[in-house]
Amino acid sequence: MSYKRKRITVKIGSNVLARPDGTLDITRMSALTDQIAELHKAGVEIIVISSGAVASGRSELKIHRKLDAVSARQLFSAVGQAKLINRYYELFREHNIACGQVLTTKENFSTRRQYLTQKQCMEVMLENKVIPIVNENDTISVTELMFTDNDELSGLISAMMDSETLVILSNIDGIYNGAPGQAGSKVIPEIHPGQELSQYIQSGKSSFGRGGMLTKCNIARKVADEGIEVIIANGKKENILPDLLRENSSAICTRFIPSANPISSIKRWIAHSEGFAKGELHINAGAVKAIHSQQAVSILPVGVTRIEGDFEKDDIVRIIDPDGNSIGVGRIALDSETAREFIGHQGAKPFVHYDYLYLD
Repeated sequence: MSYKRKRITVKIGSNVLARPDGTLDITRMSALTDQIAELHKAGVEIIVISSGAVASGRSELKIHRKLDAVSARQLFSAVGQAKLINRYYELFREHNIACGQVLTTKENFSTRRQYLTQKQCMEVMLENKVIPIVNENDTISVTELMFTDNDELSGLISAMMDSETLVILSNIDGIYNGAPGQAGSKVIPEIHPGQELSQYIQSGKSSFGRGGMLTKCNIARKVADEGIEVIIANGKKENILPDLLRENSSAICTRFIPSANPISSIKRWIAHSEGFAKGELHINAGAVKAIHSQQAVSILPVGVTRIEGDFEKDDIVRIIDPDGNSIGVGRIALDSETAREFIGHQGAKPFVHYDYLYLD
C-alpha cells in the first residue's frame, strides 16, 4: 500500500493509551505501533508525540502519602517515561524498526537556536529511519511555561518539522455538531479556514490529560492556517492510521483543510512563540491598517506609539493595536533601549520586518 504523504506527525493522547483505571493500555499501544510500522515501511516519515508517561507511572507506584500536584506529576512521569519509552522500543523492535526518545520543554522553543537544534536532531533521526518518540519533559516542566498539553506540543513539532499532516488521536471520532452521544449529533467531516466552530466545542478536560476538545480545535485551526492538514480521529478504532491516510479515505474523522497560502518556516516558529514574548509594540491605527493590507508591510518606527517591557535584539514581542488588543507577534530587530529612541521616526530601519511578523 502506498500513501500520498511523505511526512506526518501523530499525536497519541492519554485517553487513547490509558485504561479507565489509569493504567497503560498495552494492547492499544501495540496496535498503534503496528500501524505506525506499516506506514514507516511504506516510506512515510513519522514523528510520534506520545502522552502516557504520567498514567504509566501512576500504575507502577503505590503512594502511601498524599503528594501535591507538582510532586505527583514529577514522580509519576519520571518513572512512567522510562516504562513508556522502553515499551515503544520493544514493540518497534519486533518490526526491526529503531525508535528514539526526544524529551523537550516549552523553553526549548523560545529561541531560534534551540528550535533549530531540536529540528536538526529529529531530521537526523528521520534520515536514518529512526522514529522520534516525543514528549514533554514533565519532570522539569512545572512552571507557567508548561505546554497546555501535548496537543500544543504536537502543533509546534508539526510546524517545526514541516509535516504535511498532523493526526491527533483522541477517544472520540472528531468534532461533532452537537454533544457526542446526543441523538442527531454527527462528526463534522471537514472544517475549512475561517469556519465558525464555537457553538460545537465542549470546554471539558480529558480524564487523564491536561487538554480537551477546545484545545485540540484551537491548535488544529492554527496549524491548518499555517498550511498543514490536521485530522482529529479515534485512536481506539482498529487500523485507524492507515485508514485515515489512504487515498480517498472514508474513515470517520474531522479534517481541518489547510490554508492555500502556507507561511514560511520561520513564521511558523514565530506563530507559536507568543508565550515567549518579552515585550510589546503598541502601534497606531495607520500601522494596523498597513500591516493588514494585501501588501508585505513591516512595522516601522513611525507607526509605533509606545514600547512596553525590556527585550534584546531578535526577541519575540507582541503587537498591540490602539484598543489594547494583541494582533500578532514578531521578532524585533533592535533591543528595547535602542528601539525607544526611534519611536515615531520616519525613514528608520523597521522594528519588525514583514518576514518575521505573524498576525493572528
